[in-house]
Amino acid sequence: MRIISGKNRGKKISVPKNLPVRPTTDQSKEAIFNIINNTYYFDELKVLDLFAGSGNISYEFASRGVKNVKCVDNNSNCIRFIKKISDELNLDLKVTKSDTSKYLKNCLEQFDIIFFDPPYVFEIVEYFKIIDLIFERNLLNNEGIIIAEHSKQISLKDHKNFNKSKDYGGCSFSFFKI
Repeated sequence: MRIISGKNRGKKISVPKNLPVRPTTDQSKEAIFNIINNTYYFDELKVLDLFAGSGNISYEFASRGVKNVKCVDNNSNCIRFIKKISDELNLDLKVTKSDTSKYLKNCLEQFDIIFFDPPYVFEIVEYFKIIDLIFERNLLNNEGIIIAEHSKQISLKDHKNFNKSKDYGGCSFSFFKI
């Protein structure tokens, strides 16, 4: 895994084998960040990375100048790893160990981008629960987006806030807006 752009461009990060993660591929990550770059100024963003896993997406946001990145994961090893890399790269990520639904139910902030990449065993109904909870709790700014990474076998197009979907390699990204 590597950071594609920004102050840590080209930095390779070795993910320990004991982490239960499936980092977003460089090709997919680059495509998604090109979309984001065409819509937002990174230094003005507030980002929430749910199911943060290895921290791959969070490192990319922080490297590109996002000063407010929150990472949430329920795995202690993932949390320790993200904190370690954040410290090594001087990224100042805010890292929280929590179940995603519990975190969202107690969150009092709004974000410009909420990215989530749950395990591929998630069913459509589980994706919809997370998306609905974000909208019910008003956690997305008016011009914000939710980006859900998922397998190509799942379609999230039936959600009322669905905006678009992009396929890259073996995965899909679905976008949701207010």
